[in-house]
Amino acid sequence: MSKDLSVALSPAAPGTAILRRLRAPGIVLAGSVLVAACAHLSVPLFFTPVPLTLQDFAVLVLGLLLPPGLAAATMGAYLAEGALGLPVFAPGPHLVPGPAHLFGPTGGYLLAYVVAAPLISILFRRGRRGFAWAFVGAAIGDLLILFCGAVWLAALTHASPRFTLAQAVLPFLPGSALKVAAAAGLAAGRLRLRRARDSRPN
Repeated sequence: MSKDLSVALSPAAPGTAILRRLRAPGIVLAGSVLVAACAHLSVPLFFTPVPLTLQDFAVLVLGLLLPPGLAAATMGAYLAEGALGLPVFAPGPHLVPGPAHLFGPTGGYLLAYVVAAPLISILFRRGRRGFAWAFVGAAIGDLLILFCGAVWLAALTHASPRFTLAQAVLPFLPGSALKVAAAAGLAAGRLRLRRARDSRPN
């Protein structure tokens, strides 16, 4: 390798330093776009103001793939984008766009993302980093999202705990189980690919 090329590829090279500085903001932006895209894959339910979406699936995946700081920053950026009026939240007959969305019936789920994603990341990284541990971490994060969503909706509607469970938790448990399993499978598959790549001789 020539001297000029070695300098250009070294960590101290100006271009490399710039790319490294842009990497984290790029990940945060891409992650928030993923959550927004999944939020628009939604199905409204006639008996509850909370729609079925893939939004929480994106949160679980990002929590498993990103370090805690980046996971929290990505969720914070997503909520900030929505608060600024960007169309990133799930549409629906009971859901208004813009910052008022954060104070609507799904506000508890949304605000929980900032805690759930880094929590999933921490749990996964402190475990054995296999499918089982990814499943446990994602399941705990998903239950936290459902819990916060139910508490928020109960406070907003003054409904009984039984009625709140029927509107905010029970209808989403089967889908949540599938999302948790799929997110854990993606995380475990990524780890297997990385280990296989690292084990290859140079």
